[in-house]
Amino acid sequence: MDKVLLIDTNISSFPIYDFLIKSGHEVFVTGSNPSDFLAKSVANYINIDYSDVDKMQQLVKRLNIDFIVPGCNDLSYKIASRLNSKQQFYGIDNVETTEIINNKQKFRLFAKQANLPVPKIINENEPIDIWPVIIKPADAYSGRGITIIKKDEKELLHEAIERAKTFSASGKYLIEQYIEGQLFSHSALIKDRKILIDFIVEEHCTANPFAVDTSYVVDDFPSEMLSNIRASICATARYLNLSDGLIHTQFIKHNNSFWLIEITRRCPGDLYSLLIETSTGFPYASIYAMPFLNRKIDLSNYSSSHKHIIRHTISQKDEHVYISLDFSVPVMIEKFFPLSLAGDKVKASPFGRIGLLFISCRSKNELSEIFNKTINRDLYLIK
Repeated sequence: MDKVLLIDTNISSFPIYDFLIKSGHEVFVTGSNPSDFLAKSVANYINIDYSDVDKMQQLVKRLNIDFIVPGCNDLSYKIASRLNSKQQFYGIDNVETTEIINNKQKFRLFAKQANLPVPKIINENEPIDIWPVIIKPADAYSGRGITIIKKDEKELLHEAIERAKTFSASGKYLIEQYIEGQLFSHSALIKDRKILIDFIVEEHCTANPFAVDTSYVVDDFPSEMLSNIRASICATARYLNLSDGLIHTQFIKHNNSFWLIEITRRCPGDLYSLLIETSTGFPYASIYAMPFLNRKIDLSNYSSSHKHIIRHTISQKDEHVYISLDFSVPVMIEKFFPLSLAGDKVKASPFGRIGLLFISCRSKNELSEIFNKTINRDLYLIK
């Protein structure tokens, strides 16, 4: 029986774990939070801070691991890449490529060289000639440490920079043009630097302006823009010689233009995989894991379907004790994954979550109605 190391214990990695187990593997999961979902619920949980590469290397050697699978956060993929420095594992990009993709500053520089559409970078020693600007940590996630500064708020720039640096593992930050528009994600499976299949998801941030909490799969995205997005992704894959597998991109659309905001190679969080699976029937988590297991990706048995599904992370703008949810209208709950209990003091988004909710709608009109209530935070009241 092959041994697989899954680097993540968050509930978002459960569909990946489930596939690995059903495929007949002996699966070990690692993470330093024993209260995480997989840490509490699986047999082979190993309490280890996987950011410690030396300890992880010792673990891989001691367990005689055959395959490594990154979970649903950037750090898990970075560590997988470093553990694969001798290229003995499958489906994982090298360290240099992984750093370009995961470091926002390095990705922007790469994108400029590759002529990809990205927001304008403001160099540290140059005067800012375009407003507003957004200040980000170079290597953080989930919208942490981000600030938007308008021209009449220039005196707040230093404070925003210091805040971004505190959320950055490297202490580095990025200043770039702030783009107004609608946020989307493009999730694609690539083979030989070409796209086999892809999905567009509309995304909204309701509790925190920089943390996605509400989304649905779009089936009528403008075809010309989609073609241009695909061309940008394929160009990225060629320039960086990406391994076969998932490439997940967030972009902003405004009128007939788009800008790439972030690219990752790990599975997105908050059970994004289940949004795709319940909406389209595509086995997202399974297909994501296959390249890491040295398995050929075969889409011949995939039968497309379409359901109107809303994925929503229930979270709060402010920290307070969670008691209950009072819904304003009836909804058909497809799936619900509670992450907090009544009586818990839940932190504000993105640091705390109450649950992950999947709502099934009977029509596109009903989806639009419930989606609008959700993004306006009128679907329920948190008590």
